This record gives sequence, structure tokens and C-alpha cells, in this order.
Amino acid sequence: MKLSFIKKIAGLLALACLWVWPWPVAAQQVQHLAVAQPGGIPGLPVLTGIEVVSNGVNVTWAGPSGYYQVWQKQNLAAARWTSVGKGTNLARNATITSLTNNAFFRVSGPSPNYLGSQGCAECHANIRGTALNTPHFGAFTNAAFAVAGGQTNVSCLVCHTVGFGAPTGFVSPSKTPLLANVQCENCHGPAANHAANPGDPTVIPQVDLAATVCGGCHSASQTSYPNPPTFEEWSASEHAAVTPDVLQVMSASTNNIRTCGVCHSGSARLAMINGSDPAIVLTKDYNVPQTCAICHDPHQTNAYPFQLRNPMASFDNFELTSSNVATEASFTNTYKASVNINLCAQCHNDRGAAWSDTARAPHYSLQYNLLLGSVGEQLYLPSPFPGPHSGLPSTAIYSTNGVFYLTNQCASCHMPPETASSSAHNHTFSPSYNVCLNCHDGPSYQASLSYNLSNQVCQVLTDLNRWAGVQTNSLLATNGIVAWEYSTPGGLTWQANPAGVVTNWSLNNPVTFTGPGSAGQQLIPDNIKKARFDLYLILNDGSFGVHNPLYASFLLQSADAFVLSTPK
Repeated sequence: MKLSFIKKIAGLLALACLWVWPWPVAAQQVQHLAVAQPGGIPGLPVLTGIEVVSNGVNVTWAGPSGYYQVWQKQNLAAARWTSVGKGTNLARNATITSLTNNAFFRVSGPSPNYLGSQGCAECHANIRGTALNTPHFGAFTNAAFAVAGGQTNVSCLVCHTVGFGAPTGFVSPSKTPLLANVQCENCHGPAANHAANPGDPTVIPQVDLAATVCGGCHSASQTSYPNPPTFEEWSASEHAAVTPDVLQVMSASTNNIRTCGVCHSGSARLAMINGSDPAIVLTKDYNVPQTCAICHDPHQTNAYPFQLRNPMASFDNFELTSSNVATEASFTNTYKASVNINLCAQCHNDRGAAWSDTARAPHYSLQYNLLLGSVGEQLYLPSPFPGPHSGLPSTAIYSTNGVFYLTNQCASCHMPPETASSSAHNHTFSPSYNVCLNCHDGPSYQASLSYNLSNQVCQVLTDLNRWAGVQTNSLLATNGIVAWEYSTPGGLTWQANPAGVVTNWSLNNPVTFTGPGSAGQQLIPDNIKKARFDLYLILNDGSFGVHNPLYASFLLQSADAFVLSTPK
């Protein structure tokens, strides 16, 4: 149905058709805005999903806070719409059990009553006072926007004003001056009903950290203006999903929601940043990924560029350990103390990994510490040993040889500008060789680096396996060539039977195995533990040396020296 026709229907209706298919679809436990809408939270009801469930069909919709009524028509030729359930639905979803194969649905809801941010000031003065200085609050009055003709272009107004197109929304600067610019109600929904009756819980505006709230405007789909594809790029990135095995771990324990969710769950992290305990408030919402609001604070001025919560570069070592997140208080103290640490490093750090650890290899998040050269067991170099990509020159080696230092660290390679003249940055977070060409002549350097490091990895692995294969200690000997591994092997020794003997190198026929247990770990020499630690640092960093090339090579040299100096 066209928007102009929907406006004429009393109650403001959303309409959709259903052809019932036999497969079930799991619904998210906490409902977030599922479909990006220009302007943010829609003022009109928008059907966002029709899903088959065990006892019928679940219909979901988005819209302002308030009561809704679901209506059903059994087929297109039916004369009447019939109400489904009560007209006091607050959940914006309903399960319908009586239906046919081609049922139609519509939803009527509250009128979208907008009032502008000044109506929020009485109770939310501090937040509004800060937000008034953000780029959002200048989206309509911005000089460049005005010069480009945006103030009179109806295709631009839905994202640059409040409620454009709705009966009580923006009309023009002269008629509705208080609804110009992007304000509170774009992200939280119409708030006049809430301002008129603050004690009514049914009309409290929404607080939703879903990326779709931002994606309706920060998207290339807004074809009326050449917007960068920020939302599309984020949607294709690894930040847009919670790692499946971590989801399973968090579902098993509320404590895991706190310890793992601090970096793997956007809702858990934001709760902790705001001083709440995610283990209590997020048991049904930990499956939200790292959305826009996790890195950008929409209420914050440009203390850091682009309203980032933390800077793009830093040079102090940082580690987020289990004790840092044991309680919301410990995380709060850690976060306040680390507010000047690189935004990416807030999660991409080694989590306090040490060579003396025996349970498992270093986590895959150690990039920041390797970039600064502050993690690893060395024989030849002082620590820390920052690489040329860290942005911090080393006076000992690099101060005079003309190496270019990346001042924005991670963002320099992982978030290059969309174009040479653009202030918008790529949000896929995946670097390409084109970024390398800014400083290097071609991909040959990276190819050479990968080749050399792969040879070093193979050499260290060969020597570790050789050391393990000739063990005379009976307890370690039972583990065969995995006798050097962590209790949960890091993955370098592929197929082995319980005795540690390689029987099949086919990936189609894997064999489950474990490394030495606690008793066996006590028998492994310290130098072997240091060697495996350095080896897995390079592998689990994921860049294969790019983050700190010389240091990566030196760590592998150290690892091999540790092995060769260990008696068999």
C-alpha cells in the first residue's frame, strides 16, 4: 500500500499478506527494529516479519510505543477485516493460530505525535544539552546541506528532519521549525504522548541499539543523495554477527554473558559501559552483535572524531582480563581507566595471555599488543618493540630510515576512506592490497613476508614435534607429538589418535585428541611453553606478520631457539 493511502486510514495501518510455508523460523527473544527505515524509528506501523512457529504464525511490526491491534482477512476477496486478540498489544508481535494459506494482516496503532527535542528537556536536559552539539542536530541547518538544496528536496527531508511525512511531523522551516534536524525522536520514536503523561509505561519511547536504527539513513539505499554504503558494509562485516560458538557458550551461563559478552555481545558491552550487569539484564538479549552504538555514542560531541567512544590510536599497553569483568564495578573502573585506549584495542587485546598458561593457546584477539610489540617471549629484542604500523616510531631502529608510520593504527588499514576526498570510512573492516599500495610498491612485500613467516612456522612446528616425539617421560610420551601442546590443542597438530600418532591427514576424516592434562603440563619445560606461546601468538594474530613484521619474525626465531635449547 502507498504511504499516502496508509495515512488516510484511521489508526495508521500496516498491511501484509502471508502464504503459509511449512518450515519454522526462530524469533529473536528481544525484539529490535528488524528492517532499516529512513528517518530511524518509524512513526507509522511497519510489518517486519511473518514467521511460521509451532502453533501458528508470528507477526512482528515496528512503530512508536503504544497499543496496537492486529487485523486479519482470510483472503483478498473477503469483505471484512476481523480483529485478532485484544487491542492492547504492547509487544509489537502477535502469534495467530487461526489462519488460511493466503491470509492477509494489517496492524493499527497509536498516532505518531511528535513534539521536538525541546519537549524532552525538562527531564533529559543533560543528554539533550550534549546532543545539541552533535552533527545530528545540524543535519538540516548544515550550510553544505542547504547549499546542495536539501532543505527543499523532499527525498532528503525524511532523514534530516523529525517525522517528515507523518501527520504531526516536519512540514517546512516556517511551519514546523522545532522539528528541523535529526533529534531525539528520530532514534527513539514519537515522544509527545510520553511527555504529556510521563508516568504511563505504555508510551515510553524506545531505546534500541540495533544497527537498523542508523541504517535507514547511513546507507547507500538513500539514492537521492550519494551516501556512503556504511550500513551495507557493516552488514557484510564480522561485526554484524555474534560468533556462533560464543553464542552457545553465553547461552550456557550468565557469567559467560559477562566475561565473553564484554566483546562478543554488543548489548552486553553497552550495558557494562553504562554501569549495568549484563548477566542480570541481558539473559534474553546477548545475541546482539557489535552495532553502530557500541563504537559511536550518538549523544556525544566530537571529543573523538566521528563521535567515537575511544580514540583511534594509543600507545599504552592494554589487557582486558577475566578479573576486569568479574563485576560491573570492576569493568566500570577498567573502562574509565582505559578510555584513552584505541577503540579497537578495547576488545582486540591479548586478555592477559602469558607463556605460563597451560589450558589453551592465546585468544584470537591479541592484535593490539602485537602491534605494540608488548606480548611475547623474546631472546633478542627489548620489550616493547612497536612495529612501523603502530604509529609510534622506534628511535632505536626506525627514526631515520624513512618508514611511514600509521597515525590511526587499525583504522588506517581496516577503515580507509571511501574515496580519496571522502570523510566517510569503509566499515567492512577488511583491508585490501590497495591500502598497502599507499606505502608499498606492490603486493610482493606481503607475499615475501608471508612466505618467510610460513617457513619459520613450519620450522618451529617441526622442531616441537621432534622434541615431543622422542620423549622418554612416560606421562608425556602417551601424548606423542602433541606432548608440547596446550591441554586444549591450539590446532597446529591436526589428526592424531589418543596416543598422539598421526594416522590420517585427510580433513574428511578428523580424529579428536587432547593435549597433556594438568599433570603433564607440569612436566613440559618452560622453554617449550615459551616456544608454543610465541608460535600461537603469530598464528592467532591473523595478519601473518603484517601488524608487526620484524617482531613477528623475531618471535618465531626466539621460539625455535627455545626448542633447540631444550634437552630431549
